[in-house]
Amino acid sequence: MSLTLDEARARAAALSDVSYDLRLDVTEPGRGWFGVEVAVGFTSTGADTFLELTRGEDVALAVDGEPRDPAYDGRRIPLTGLTPGAHVVTVTARVPYVTDGDGMHLFVDPADGETYVSAYLGMDVTQRVFPCFDQVDLKAPVTLAVVADPAWTVLANGRATSREEGSWTFATTPPIPIDNFVVCCGPWHSVTWEHAGLPFGWHARRSLAAELERDAEELRRTTVDCFDHYAGLLDEPYPFDSYDQAMVPGQNWGAQEMPGCVVYRDELLPRGRITETQRSHRAMIIAHEMAHMWFGNLVTMRWWEDTWLNESFADYMGYRVAADGAGFAGTLLLHEGQRKPGAYDADVRRSTHPVAPAPEDVPDVDAAFGNFDAISYAKGNSVLRQLATWLGDDDFLAGVNAHLTRHRFGNASLADFVEALDGASDRDVRGWVEVWLARAGHDTIRVELDGDVPVLHRDGVRPHRFRVTAYDDALGEVGSRLVDLGDDPVRLEEYAGRVVVPNAHGETFAALRLDPRSSDAVTAGLSSVDDDLVRAVLWQTLFEQVQSRVLAPSALLDAAASHLPRERSGDLVHAVLGRVAGAVLPRQLPAADAAAARDLLATACREGLGLATDAEARLAFAAGLADHSRDADLLHEWLRAGRHLGVELDPRLRWSAVHRLAELGAIDDAEVERQRRDDGTIDGELGAARARAARPTAEAKAEAWSAAADDERVSNRMFAALLAGLWSPEQADLCAPYVSQYLAEGATIAERRGQAFSQVVGRAFPALALSPAQLDELRVALSGPVPTVLRRHWEDHLDDRS
Repeated sequence: MSLTLDEARARAAALSDVSYDLRLDVTEPGRGWFGVEVAVGFTSTGADTFLELTRGEDVALAVDGEPRDPAYDGRRIPLTGLTPGAHVVTVTARVPYVTDGDGMHLFVDPADGETYVSAYLGMDVTQRVFPCFDQVDLKAPVTLAVVADPAWTVLANGRATSREEGSWTFATTPPIPIDNFVVCCGPWHSVTWEHAGLPFGWHARRSLAAELERDAEELRRTTVDCFDHYAGLLDEPYPFDSYDQAMVPGQNWGAQEMPGCVVYRDELLPRGRITETQRSHRAMIIAHEMAHMWFGNLVTMRWWEDTWLNESFADYMGYRVAADGAGFAGTLLLHEGQRKPGAYDADVRRSTHPVAPAPEDVPDVDAAFGNFDAISYAKGNSVLRQLATWLGDDDFLAGVNAHLTRHRFGNASLADFVEALDGASDRDVRGWVEVWLARAGHDTIRVELDGDVPVLHRDGVRPHRFRVTAYDDALGEVGSRLVDLGDDPVRLEEYAGRVVVPNAHGETFAALRLDPRSSDAVTAGLSSVDDDLVRAVLWQTLFEQVQSRVLAPSALLDAAASHLPRERSGDLVHAVLGRVAGAVLPRQLPAADAAAARDLLATACREGLGLATDAEARLAFAAGLADHSRDADLLHEWLRAGRHLGVELDPRLRWSAVHRLAELGAIDDAEVERQRRDDGTIDGELGAARARAARPTAEAKAEAWSAAADDERVSNRMFAALLAGLWSPEQADLCAPYVSQYLAEGATIAERRGQAFSQVVGRAFPALALSPAQLDELRVALSGPVPTVLRRHWEDHLDDRS
């Protein structure tokens, strides 16, 4: 019963002035449910409508103080016979906790036995916590009271106004989109301070106190620097009364932008060492979620066709502000090397869509869920970067600020945004929007030679502004300039006889086709290009050409063998390893070639580890070696000694080595169990489950599938770990029965567990080459009933393998 566009429009027309006065009782999580009481105020036209509440029990309803039969069907509470005017509907209920990150998530920390309960919401999910009008254009103030264990701290959207013996009250929020309500309860370890007259805080599980203290100064500084940078960019002040950030267990998304209290998956607070790549990625996410305080929370879309007004903006601003405001200069490199390639993949699948689709193309919330994808994030980010480049930054920001001010605490659409931009620039903004935002697909920029003169051509319809960089035969830079490319070719007379790379810093979103001379030079000397960002664009071009079947997979493997060992950037080492292992191996190489490809990666990593002088590159090569080496003696020695070639084994590397040894059949269950006990954390629980599932025996695969398929009990994290271990590209025959079971049972699991778990099931798709018969099984599965969210994942995997 996913909410439809028609239902949302009808309900928005019937209701106004919505408010929530909510009381939650989470004092006894062991009983499996929590108590809810909510008074929903609203003004009605008198039309019949409904509240949503999923899986509530003992539901009682009163309208304006008069008890009513709730006529509750497990998802909706009808509200009929309303008179025009103001009403207050009161509902009480018991609601179950979940372990899948879709609702009030219950987590017991194996490190110390402490319990945490946190509401992780989103589309069609608020109703899993309390009765509500679950749609984004019925923004409402929320007044919250929580009864909890007196030893716990409770975090929420508003500032705490009182806390006495476990009874917490919070200041009423401004109108917020109700899917961004949050409450987090547990014995949090906290670091707090004040800035700009507001309380700020970082919070994490008690067992991660040492990690939070380790990173506290950086997290505080990053938060303050981003906050101050937004204050300089945006006219509207920060719109809420506090700013908490919590590292929470079991979160399905990387983070969520809840007003006044952002929640992050606590894998962003790793045990042991934290790398520069992880630090830059985390800073980008901090800046991304802070951007949402304006893009999504202050001004909210009316319906999900404008997801991009939230996510594309936050993604663009996240990379920009983490670099310019917080000083993490490598964030753009992360985008170009690791995120943008996935957007090119997504843009050639049947599921591609415009960055800003039409409302009728998003008929319900389940369909909208699929648009939280690489198009709305990475492509949308890239398109907005091109818009700022094309318009000029001053005009771009002027339009953005006019939009935010005009619609503060309200809802807005693409048309509203275009109107604001159009008023800030004399360029053809509406024409730009039509070809860049309202159309799917992307252009190709080609370089052809007219004699010795490179000539730029555009295959497509979009105007582009980007940097062209020229090189000598040794790939030393000799020149660089901005170019505008439209219908007419652009001659680069000054670069006659030179190697040229268009879009060298990634300013636009387009496929690249180099001229033969430039292509040959790059093939021979990619690793000698001095600029990390240009190398990222060149690696990305290889990725895109292999995905689009312009190049054979062997071309990328050859490049990895030749250039990966000499790669200086740890970010790009991760990007290349991730692309070959995550995309080329399962999608485009026959199963018989998997072992050789992994050997090639291991050899490149071992060579790179010997050559690299940069600490981050060494760590990246070490991670690749732990993931792909078949040298069991080396891996065992690494576990015993705790270091290899000067790289210490942190928890992530340790579990990678254990997993690889298990995959090779070179470690027994007793040793995996010893490693789990020695670890003693949720990381150890998940790492051991993944390792046991990876063992090359029929019994191990059967045990893993049985545990994963117990979907009434398995958590989102455990399901992902079990399937990540079960699939191995070198064990295609052993995994074959479970490919069939996954395709036969996956839809049922997803249907029972809901949207977010459907995504977990989809992301756990068999990470190995599929035979023609298995692809036929996938087609058969897709011909039957498959939940919308999972169908999107499966169709994408079919497209990638076709």
